Amino acid sequence: MPSFDIASSVDIQTLDNAVNIVKKEITNRFDFKGNHVVIELNKKEYVLKLESDSEMKIQQIVDVLLSRSMKQGIDASAFDFSKEAFPSGKIFKKEVSVKNGLKQEDAKKVVKHIKESGLKVQAAIMDDIVRVTGKKIDDLQEVIASCRAGNLGLPLQYINMK
Repeated sequence: MPSFDIASSVDIQTLDNAVNIVKKEITNRFDFKGNHVVIELNKKEYVLKLESDSEMKIQQIVDVLLSRSMKQGIDASAFDFSKEAFPSGKIFKKEVSVKNGLKQEDAKKVVKHIKESGLKVQAAIMDDIVRVTGKKIDDLQEVIASCRAGNLGLPLQYINMK
């Protein structure tokens, strides 16, 4: 029976490339000359640490980060901007976590969406992926189209089509 997996992962090398491009662009921008700017990526915990002189400059760094990472193929919903920038002395700091892997409640939301679509497929949660199996490849392609159109708020990838 044909099957595929639904995953939500970010390639660390692609993310690192996007962060390096952002660093290079920020250091070359006129409005950031001579200012304190730190952009660090913790590869183990998938956390970006941003530091700058003002909250407005942090927001500009975030805008550049989003545009450059989308050009690298990273979905904008992979970043969690829920934490606000906080002052630490004269410097503002912000931590941006990167979603990597489907959490249990997100996987349940994906399975619920697939079951509500009414297609004749089976969806099973396996660790941090959702495996979808069906009798026809056409049904699987309809599931992919349904998940893309469903606006689940997750950066989903469709892998291992067999």
